[in-house]
Amino acid sequence: MLVALLLLHGFVGVVVVAAGRRLGRRAFLVAGVAPLLLWVAALSSAGELIRGDVLTSRAAWADSLGLAVDLRLDGFSLLMLMLVSGIGAAAFVYGHAYFADGPRAARAAGLLVVFAGAMAGVVLADNVLVLYACWELTSITSFALIGLDHRNPRARSAAIQALLTTGAGGLALLGGLVAIAVQAGTWQLSAILADPPSGPVVSVALVAVAVGAFTKSAQYPFHSWLPAAMVSPTPISAYLHSAAMVKAGVYLVARFAPAFADQGVWRPLVVGVGLVSMVAGGLRALRPWDLKQILAFGTVSQLGFLVVLFGIGRPESTIAGCALLVAHGLFKAALFMVV
Repeated sequence: MLVALLLLHGFVGVVVVAAGRRLGRRAFLVAGVAPLLLWVAALSSAGELIRGDVLTSRAAWADSLGLAVDLRLDGFSLLMLMLVSGIGAAAFVYGHAYFADGPRAARAAGLLVVFAGAMAGVVLADNVLVLYACWELTSITSFALIGLDHRNPRARSAAIQALLTTGAGGLALLGGLVAIAVQAGTWQLSAILADPPSGPVVSVALVAVAVGAFTKSAQYPFHSWLPAAMVSPTPISAYLHSAAMVKAGVYLVARFAPAFADQGVWRPLVVGVGLVSMVAGGLRALRPWDLKQILAFGTVSQLGFLVVLFGIGRPESTIAGCALLVAHGLFKAALFMVV
């Protein structure tokens, strides 16, 4: 069922873009059905997950290589889906009121629902290659969304900057994930985290994974793409830059920290970068006059706070991180919509 719901996002996105002239801004209401259905499906499983159960879904991919599309819904994935799909559905309703009729609105809605499916794939993936594929799909769709007004030089420049920064981090992430999977002898993420490998190769791979997380979550010194991306329309900023894309890096840190925080330089690296981002982003937010720029640098600061809490890898700090994760997604999305 999880696989089908993710594929539904892609199907709806293609249909909405193809029928753009007919749908106009109503495309947002049509596209919003997919994340809403995923939100309802995840919420309906909350009782089982609270009891400690885990829901899995598997689709054949390359059986001869031992590869498959493995999805896993546990408590933390549920929390992320509530944000990704719940705020996503709200952003689609907001987009219907924000955009004027025309193919531009349908293009934005179609790209946004594909992005929503890719982001949901990141938080549900239980195979490191599926995780990476969805991770890169969020980068590609965000490139198109940030540069939605392709006639605007600032939009084109911001889109390219975001793609280059997150794409380079994605390559580092791929190298780290493959090295860890080879050392662990499995591509299944839950198995790797349950019995984490160790050694010098894993320590180097963890640095590469951390770099991938830093670029996606706009941590210093990779933060500049996020303020530049504020050129995008407000529904895109409210969704990608509060509840979704920027939280992908935080999600990765939260997944890896409990298993690997004590290995190599993980804890000092992640916590150090998070602290610098938290302080520097907050100070930098004092300078701009543009309200979206202020929110962007405030987001960098809050993301640094989240990276610190999750990067420590202790149960107490992780619980605090989950509370801040929900709070930030709710208040920052609302603030973007207001300004």
